[in-house]
Amino acid sequence: MPMPTKRSRPEPLPSGHLGPGPDPILTTRHGQVDMRERTAVMGILNVTPDSFSDGGRYPDVVSAVARGVEMVRQGADIVDVGGESTRPGAAAVSAVEELERVIPVVRELRRRIAAPISIDTTKEEVARGALDAGADLVNDISALRFDPAMVRLVARENVPVVLMHMQGRPRTMQLAPRYRDVVGEVTAFLRERVAFAVDNGVAAERIVVDPGIGFGKGLDHNLALLRDLGALGELGRPVLVGLSRKSFLGRLLEPGAPADAGTPGRLEGSLAGTAAAVLSGAHIVRVHDVLETCRAVRVADAIRGARGAWAPASRKAAPPADTGA
Repeated sequence: MPMPTKRSRPEPLPSGHLGPGPDPILTTRHGQVDMRERTAVMGILNVTPDSFSDGGRYPDVVSAVARGVEMVRQGADIVDVGGESTRPGAAAVSAVEELERVIPVVRELRRRIAAPISIDTTKEEVARGALDAGADLVNDISALRFDPAMVRLVARENVPVVLMHMQGRPRTMQLAPRYRDVVGEVTAFLRERVAFAVDNGVAAERIVVDPGIGFGKGLDHNLALLRDLGALGELGRPVLVGLSRKSFLGRLLEPGAPADAGTPGRLEGSLAGTAAAVLSGAHIVRVHDVLETCRAVRVADAIRGARGAWAPASRKAAPPADTGA
């Protein structure tokens, strides 16, 4: 497949410093994602034959682009395009194959939507091709660990990056995940990865952190992270949570049922889990069911209220009671 034609680059975005202070606003080449008043929704667009939930549903560019356009119409703030399955037990694919899957979709989506486009990859070559084709941010489940060139690309292009925690690799991550203190260990890992990125030239305000629900975690680990999501607020970065249709939801709602992502309980569980994540401090939720999630998030946001800068789990003091005096 011919490589995408290199497009002219916009002027670099201004850099900043690490630490609390700025409100949770993510600036991309195609606008800002403002998370001060409401939680952002990232729609999942897998162009793979074997992703755990929607693999094979969008086998060609036309159907994939149509779904991306539909997600934006339904309320997605970001469309996340992925060309390699990261389900438990998944085998790796080559950069060439991944590029063949994602580049035509990213290029055509860029023509059709104004919303930011994310490329879900751990490979610098794929991320570079997608950015050249019109993508705006990099979603790296390895947190810049699998490809040493990735951090240099993100720093040079000055684009946002999602750093996710994962114990092991997709092929083996669910075999026997173990932690002594899952919340503390995940927070420490992400703190180190944020520092690594900043030390290598990535602007702090371009970084989003993701606890990696379902990536090298058992049921209790996932629940503990969702329960104590506010602990990640100390990192001073927006928090992304992706729990959509994951198997732990099926275990909770349909014990003993086949591991089928299409079971009814996965949608209901996804909405409940996403609402809980919003109330616990998530700034971005990554989901398959965009329309339903946007409606659930709207309610959760109204309950939570506007958040202060980098205090996602804090609770504002109640106003004095009106005694009628």
